[in-house]
Amino acid sequence: MYFSKYMNEWLYGEEGYYKTFKAIGKIGDFYTAVSTSRFFGASIANYFYQLLKDDKANKDGWLIEIGAHQGYLLCDMIQWLYTCDPQLVKTLKFGIVERQNEVRKAQLAYIHERFGDDIEITHFNDISDVKVNYAFVVANEIFDAFPCELLRNGKVALVIDDKIVWEDATEKMLSWAKKHHLKQGEVAQGYEKFANEMATGIKKCDFVTFDYGEKYVRNDFSIRVYRSHETFPLFDDDLVLCESFKKDDITYDVNFGHVSEAFEAENFTEVLYETQARALIRFGLIDILEQFSKHATQEQYAREADRIKTLISPTMMGDRFKMIHLKKV
Repeated sequence: MYFSKYMNEWLYGEEGYYKTFKAIGKIGDFYTAVSTSRFFGASIANYFYQLLKDDKANKDGWLIEIGAHQGYLLCDMIQWLYTCDPQLVKTLKFGIVERQNEVRKAQLAYIHERFGDDIEITHFNDISDVKVNYAFVVANEIFDAFPCELLRNGKVALVIDDKIVWEDATEKMLSWAKKHHLKQGEVAQGYEKFANEMATGIKKCDFVTFDYGEKYVRNDFSIRVYRSHETFPLFDDDLVLCESFKKDDITYDVNFGHVSEAFEAENFTEVLYETQARALIRFGLIDILEQFSKHATQEQYAREADRIKTLISPTMMGDRFKMIHLKKV
């Protein structure tokens, strides 16, 4: 089968990696910005709040997270919006795009733990199910989990008997590769469909998402497997596909140029594209930390400051992760 189908089965098939709730952080396979600091979500919410204050967003609209895991990010955003203006949690509506029932239950349990019955969450099975006039949509690390094809010198990867073999790529694939000057690397599948469905269902939209990658073609393979915070390149001799299949996470660097192109074809405009560090500072991360310091002990402040360093340090998440804000009016 083509590698994209194999990867889709790996992550989302029956007993796939994401079919059940996965721990993130020290006891999981990887860390995310959300699991690192609650101020990650607060910063994004602060950016959303500024849009609301400037009448560039709708206070009667929706705040929707895609791929919410346990719900930390959405809850951190709701908490900060309440801090900024308590009325917003009464006028805004909140949603999560999540198809796995087990994960939905974990999300609802955590949200109830944070807010009791004060916050109502609507679950959508897919982005195509969202039919609203306005939504601020946020996502962290979703595009790296879209299935991809692997292309090398005009050939595309197949998986046969748990081994990667190569055959001539289709003319459509070769045409896309030529347009983007790609000779070797990943070709994400599904970005165009995803952008189309978001554009079709949401009349006006701000979409803010973070992921690791660059806005250009690397002409090299980045696809890799994560297992208990260890990284194994897909073509590493020490990696046995059948042993990792559905058990470990598999991911690759995002080509943000491809993301932007897919959304611009659906009448979105790219508002911002920059490193995670620059984005979070622009969103007000440092000001939020300073406000926190006025009510925190020295130990609490030091702990949060250390977590924030992880988010914005160039040698950690700060430069490797990027943010893109796409808008449809």
